[in-house]
Amino acid sequence: MIRFALFALFAPFVVVAQTPTTRIEDEGGRLVVMIGPIDVPLPDTAGHEGHGDHHAAMVYPPVGEVTIPFDAWAYAFRYEVVDGAGKPVPGAVLHHLNVIDPNQRDLFLPISYRVAAMGGETGRLGLPRLLFGHPLRGGQRLVISTMLHNPTGVAYHDVTVRFVFEYVKTGRPWPLFPVYTFQMDVMFPAGDKDFDLPVGRTAKWWQGSPAVTGRILGVGGHLHPNAERLVLEDVTTGDTIWQGRPILGDSGQLAGVSIGRLYRKLGVEVFPDHVYRATVIYENKTGATIPKGGMGLIAGVFMPSGPWPRPDMADQLYQLDRAHYLREVSGTLAEITGAAVPKPPAAAAHDHGSHQH
Repeated sequence: MIRFALFALFAPFVVVAQTPTTRIEDEGGRLVVMIGPIDVPLPDTAGHEGHGDHHAAMVYPPVGEVTIPFDAWAYAFRYEVVDGAGKPVPGAVLHHLNVIDPNQRDLFLPISYRVAAMGGETGRLGLPRLLFGHPLRGGQRLVISTMLHNPTGVAYHDVTVRFVFEYVKTGRPWPLFPVYTFQMDVMFPAGDKDFDLPVGRTAKWWQGSPAVTGRILGVGGHLHPNAERLVLEDVTTGDTIWQGRPILGDSGQLAGVSIGRLYRKLGVEVFPDHVYRATVIYENKTGATIPKGGMGLIAGVFMPSGPWPRPDMADQLYQLDRAHYLREVSGTLAEITGAAVPKPPAAAAHDHGSHQH
């Protein structure tokens, strides 16, 4: 059993001493969730958790909540960052942003549903709007959890992150098919998702089974520098569904991850009685361990063949995951619980976890 009494032993995330707000506005064809304003100082003055140099520049706006104002279909997600004067701020200051619906279940785990997850290297994610749309419900409450950092060498003041749903309202003959999002992280099932990178080659993976049958229409991911590739495979059949590579900018910095537009071939069907594995591979040639230097997240768009699953809010993993994204606890799964967590039912019959070599 997860020992929630141990939560009090771990310090909460340090939040910058400001009062940023999270709100949502309709801009006609765009629902915009705004997080901020908040300062993003240089690393030597930023609030941090004390997890080492990698986190020294991390800034944590308080977790917020917004309510969707009307029924709509979202066909694209994107973000932008601006300062107090409305001038663009480099997208690299966004470490990650998660949009979470606690009242729906994620595809591969019995935890809260991630509507969207974006990082600094994530561009606009969209599908043909006449064909596919993600349902948004009037009154739907979404939790917004954001992490900023500053790798740019310039301090920014009164920064606002704008997360955008591009949408069409319901009542039109399109889109034709409802779709949802999914994610698989190599550090599933819960807790912090970054990990140390020792010198040399590191491979980590997690595997599990989806709650419902459906088709993966598009897939991408989130990586850190020194990554070689992300891989999604069907362990049951031995087929590779997608392999993503880092995209580098002109100066060699990580600028993105390649996208798999599987809808061009009608998607790839997945089944609850198959096991699927997410793998990330890093090569650290720096000569020293990089604390918290690795992440491996696969995220995509999924068209279910039936109703989307509902969560069991009494499930231990659901409760642990919720406490973590609300920042009531922090740390790795082992640090938070002090004990092993039961495997989710979808993966209980199969070996899963991570390995490193």
